[in-house]
Amino acid sequence: MTSNQIRKEFVDFFVKKNHKLIKGSSLIPIDPSVLFTSAGMQQFKPYFLGEKSLYGNRTISVQNCLRTSDIDNVGDSTHLTFFEMLGNFSFGDYFKKEAIEFAFEFLTQNLKLPKDKIWITYFKGDKDIPEDKESLALWQELGISKDRIIGFGRQDNFWGPTGNQGPCGPTAEIHFDLTSKPCKLKGKCLPNCECHRYVEIWNLVFNQYFQNEKKELSLLKQNGVDTGMGLERLAMAVQGTTTLFETDLFWSIIQTIEEVCSKDYADEQASFRIIADHLKAAAFLIEAGIVPAKIDRGYILRRILRRAIRHAKRIELQDNGFEIILDEIFNMYQKLISSKDRIISVINEEKDDFEKARLAGLKEFKKKNIKGLDSPTGAYFYETHGLSIEDQKGLAKEIDIPVTITEEGLNEELRKHQEISRAGAQKKFGGIGINDIEDENDRYKATKLHTATHLLHQVLRQVLGNGVQQMGSDITPERLRFDFSFDRKVDAEELKQVAEIVNDIINKNLVVEKREMKYNDAIAQGALAFFKERYPEIVNVYFVRDFSKEVCAGPHVQNTSELGHFIILKEEAVGAGIRRIKAILK
Repeated sequence: MTSNQIRKEFVDFFVKKNHKLIKGSSLIPIDPSVLFTSAGMQQFKPYFLGEKSLYGNRTISVQNCLRTSDIDNVGDSTHLTFFEMLGNFSFGDYFKKEAIEFAFEFLTQNLKLPKDKIWITYFKGDKDIPEDKESLALWQELGISKDRIIGFGRQDNFWGPTGNQGPCGPTAEIHFDLTSKPCKLKGKCLPNCECHRYVEIWNLVFNQYFQNEKKELSLLKQNGVDTGMGLERLAMAVQGTTTLFETDLFWSIIQTIEEVCSKDYADEQASFRIIADHLKAAAFLIEAGIVPAKIDRGYILRRILRRAIRHAKRIELQDNGFEIILDEIFNMYQKLISSKDRIISVINEEKDDFEKARLAGLKEFKKKNIKGLDSPTGAYFYETHGLSIEDQKGLAKEIDIPVTITEEGLNEELRKHQEISRAGAQKKFGGIGINDIEDENDRYKATKLHTATHLLHQVLRQVLGNGVQQMGSDITPERLRFDFSFDRKVDAEELKQVAEIVNDIINKNLVVEKREMKYNDAIAQGALAFFKERYPEIVNVYFVRDFSKEVCAGPHVQNTSELGHFIILKEEAVGAGIRRIKAILK
């Protein structure tokens, strides 16, 4: 079967089992406590907590996911950053028995996978949670011999929650024996062995618990099933390959890379695989509205792209190689074609920026006669030239100087820098500066403009996409200045639409309400936050009815009717991937 046929077979199977097919959500999740959608269940999270499902109690989805926790493993046979997750879900409907029977039937009858190559891992229990004996018994009833059902602890067979808190539970994981050949461990070569004999293809999560931010567990009011099956790994089992990159989801990309470089895949497998995965991931991230930046999602995109660029140099990829590889990716994923020009433009710009940053960094390394790369030095080059820790290690290797920088040390140095930056920014944005304005009339004008920035922020995300992130703001009694992440000029029609929506909200006379709550609760409710990592436990959240909610120090007006008429004066670029709007109220 091709991957397209496998995907269709999955959907058809579960639709016949009375599941409703739901479109996968954006890579930019609704849940603001996580950077990316990393699992199919994220869009259904409220339904596992008891909220009534809009789609019924049985759903399925094909979800694009991005995970970077294993980015250093990309290049081996089974790890990716971007992948498709096939999932079936039950909200208080069926539980372990049906979920296990559905999975077994689909794999052995629809996909014809041999039963004797299927291995199972389940939760063996610990001091807080009992062994999942029910799952063990169910698999045995289906004919899986007990010696192919292995118990593991929390690290391997307990999933969730996504974000700081949420539903979670024990898992039953289905592994496929790719080679039937044990490694040097012989009889101890079992699922989760590092030899890659087995590949985990399906994870059945039995949501029974709720974990709060203190990692305390309590039973959910209703049980739920949340499953996730990586299409790429499933294709390995079905198509009889021993790596993800030999399936039809990657092999044509690998062949294209070989055509536009001077190396052979057999000699440089890791570099080929990293470029194939990272360019695919980058294309989908840019399509979702993300641009390279020094923080949050933009930083992940930048890291992925620069990693691909470094490996492209290693295999001597020709100058237009990325564009040729991307054409093959566009052929495979029709969704990307409408964003083709933007994707190519953003990637080419990042290539140019990286080379400029690399050369500038190298020049400064030599000019300052730096004898070693430590964390304070790394923080300077990160802030000044946008060079990640990986970028800097590459430079240090070029000029042969010792490296003592660590991720922890760099983060601590950056934290110190952020404290200084935040103190300055708060004076202009967080309300401290507004309260310091002596003239009462001027203070009220600035307060109105401050509330207008909240409306503008939300409307920009509505019109341009959730990839828009606030990058800074400056307010005086006369005007507001708002910086945001976006990868192109906002055209006149879009600016007109933004202004019209802001004014429509103003004219609805909506109450602006301040609520005091825990920061984690605010984020869980979808409140936007500017300095995400530096808020106290209890924060003020300003709500403009259901339209806008944002963590903020204030002050704000009491009703949008006080704002008058919103006028955009100018939109311009202020840096790579950063735009600025200047506006006034009349």
